[in-house]
Amino acid sequence: MPAAQHREHHGRTDRPQAVGPVLGLVGQPRDLDRLTSDELVALAAEIRGFLVASVARTGGHLGPNLGVVELTLALHRTFRSPRDMIIFDTGHQAYVHKLVTGRQDFSRLRERGGLSGYPSRAESVHDVVENSHASTSLSWADGVARAHRLRGEEDRHVVAVIGDGAMTGGMAWEALDNIAVSSDRHLVIVVNDNGRSYAPTIGGLAHHLDALRTNPGYERVLAGVRRALLAQGPPGRAAYDALHGLKRGLKDVLVPSAFFEDLGIKYTGPVDGHDITALEFALTRAREYSEPVIVHVITQKGRGYTPAEEHVADRFHAVGRIHPETGLPVVAERFGWTAVFAEEVLAMARRDERVVAVTAAMQAPVGLQPLADEMPERVVDVGIAEQHALTASAGMAYAGMHPVVALYATFLNRAFDQVLMDVALHRAGVTIVLDRAGLTGTDGPSHHGMWDMALMAHVPGLHLAAPRDEDTMRAALRHAVSVGDAPTVVRYPKGELPDPLPALRVLDDLDGGHGPFDAVDVLVEEPGDGPDAPRVLIVGVGAMAAAAAEAGRRLGGAWPVPAQGQAGLAGGVAPAVTVVHPHWVVPVPSPLVSAAAAADLVVVVEDGLVEGGIGSQLRDAVETAVETAAVRGAGAGAGHGPLSVGAGGGPVFKRLGVPRAFVGTDTRSQLLRELSMDAEGIVTATRTTLDVLVPGRRDAAALTALPWDARPNPATRLRSDTSAPPAARA
Repeated sequence: MPAAQHREHHGRTDRPQAVGPVLGLVGQPRDLDRLTSDELVALAAEIRGFLVASVARTGGHLGPNLGVVELTLALHRTFRSPRDMIIFDTGHQAYVHKLVTGRQDFSRLRERGGLSGYPSRAESVHDVVENSHASTSLSWADGVARAHRLRGEEDRHVVAVIGDGAMTGGMAWEALDNIAVSSDRHLVIVVNDNGRSYAPTIGGLAHHLDALRTNPGYERVLAGVRRALLAQGPPGRAAYDALHGLKRGLKDVLVPSAFFEDLGIKYTGPVDGHDITALEFALTRAREYSEPVIVHVITQKGRGYTPAEEHVADRFHAVGRIHPETGLPVVAERFGWTAVFAEEVLAMARRDERVVAVTAAMQAPVGLQPLADEMPERVVDVGIAEQHALTASAGMAYAGMHPVVALYATFLNRAFDQVLMDVALHRAGVTIVLDRAGLTGTDGPSHHGMWDMALMAHVPGLHLAAPRDEDTMRAALRHAVSVGDAPTVVRYPKGELPDPLPALRVLDDLDGGHGPFDAVDVLVEEPGDGPDAPRVLIVGVGAMAAAAAEAGRRLGGAWPVPAQGQAGLAGGVAPAVTVVHPHWVVPVPSPLVSAAAAADLVVVVEDGLVEGGIGSQLRDAVETAVETAAVRGAGAGAGHGPLSVGAGGGPVFKRLGVPRAFVGTDTRSQLLRELSMDAEGIVTATRTTLDVLVPGRRDAAALTALPWDARPNPATRLRSDTSAPPAARA
């Protein structure tokens, strides 16, 4: 075993969890075929014990996986993965799938170098869909099955496993509508009905599935059939075993399945999702159909682990590190960003009867549970339907309410058109609150909330706030809810609150006056060495303000002389550094534009996409301001008039943010460090840029060596910037 697997990591020993004797026999799916019924029951128990012990050490999605143990075993015994493709909707219920496809080292689950918390093609040929956004599996399955038919691969099956919570998403029904009209395909849809997505599933579908589970007519008939058959001795027992009651096909006849079959799709079930024999019977029947079929499976989220079964809120949907015996957290959760929102939205609802909260199947995770407990009529959970949430909110705003739509930042991507055309176009007073904004760490590429600022920056009339601490967050929320004629967005990261970061003063606007969204706080001011010291403005966006402030304080001192022959600052000259935090970053506030135009170097640090993000927006705004000032005769580099322009015609910009890439899994702090977004990285990036700048002059050769992002704004048309490629200068 590699030594790395034995090292200490975050206070624990990273040794793989020991597997039980039956699980140790399973290295690939076909090994399951050799197991007896008793061994399968033992295997299910071993898997549950393994999951509890492993996830307790790392954190992860525990409840969903405890609920699909028997279902996953039956799927892999019935179908022939990877030739038959098994697609898991959302992907958080794929841990058992990983275990039976040769991935039993969970010691670094959801960490760099360890197993992903979701399916991953890089890990196994058995994994198909890596995206962990809900309600997509049926569209994937539709596409794969169509391709199989077109390629003449008639012997291949596609299985989509979709939780009933994901069935509240409209995309699932769009897919079903298309699947229903193409009957010549081997496609099995397993509806994993546990009555919950994260919390209890809501909506009309949930009520229908519940009716299927609890139909009294069926229960009466079933009981009567059972008594009659068992009274006949061995022949009756054989007949009863053949029917197997609820766990086989009897309920197909006794329960109205028209809800699904009216779509034109075959239906079988409900089936006991913890009875492997019943599951294999139903899945085998489904496999033998030559057209799409739905298998309705009843499971219990958190099954077999008492703390999860007794946790009413979400059955241990996702946990941090816990004590496996009790389910209690290893480290008590500190007061965080979400808790601040929970307090503030409740207080706002108490003060203002217009406030109504809206969420998409995330009531507790986003902090709306306290409001729901006190004023249930003021919380609307639309299910996994972000598009509907935004458009319905526009309607509520039109009718006199002020909706506060609380989402994870990554899920706002799904509703961009609704934000643009239903909310912004109609100037609806809707507040969107984005939890888990920026780099979220261990949930991987599809959960990083890194896209919102770049997207929202292009929405006319929208205002976006990125608070730095508790006080600025509360202020932003209150301000947002006071806006009745435009959409507002407040974003904040996952986790604990930083220490309070007080402002020294509010930045003056050289153009005069402050608008309602123009507050820019000065956090650090270092005077530098004399009037010729280069002027550096560091903009800390949102939660990055603390690292920016620390970097600013470090930069206020001198640093070593540049290497011999390197163009740069005189040795030991300290720059004049100002660190600011704009409360609202979309659109870029006027005082920030003025301050940036007056600097030699502007460093923008943002926990979001760097291309098209706040740094890009500020750079464009300064470009416009510089050109406007020149047209008006203010002059370039004169340092006078309403707009003070940096030496040489405009500032150099250095943008630090998330690259246009799918960022992988690691801790948030490590990802920020690698992207030079911690204090040390900001200092290094700033010094590297300053070392090739001389006050009053920019050396063309030195600038050529800089990455394009740190070269002068092309619109300032500096003679020294002749190295810029034509496309970049355009």
